[in-house]
Amino acid sequence: MDLLLWITIGFIIIGFVVLISMKKGMESKLAFITANMEDEESSTKAKSIIWWIVSTTAWGIVSMILIVWWFHNHF
Repeated sequence: MDLLLWITIGFIIIGFVVLISMKKGMESKLAFITANMEDEESSTKAKSIIWWIVSTTAWGIVSMILIVWWFHNHF
């Protein structure tokens, strides 16, 4: 198999592992935010959740681009 396929598979698998490992922490931050709306710490936790969503979206887009790129080069 070629290098681009291995890079794509590795990127997707590592992304899933990171996503799953961070999911529980984001759920607890969200629970804290909903319980303490006026707290100053809620603002920083909300920003971290927003950045987690942005980075997850970016990871998904890059994964799709890598898959399309591999298919374009392979077929």
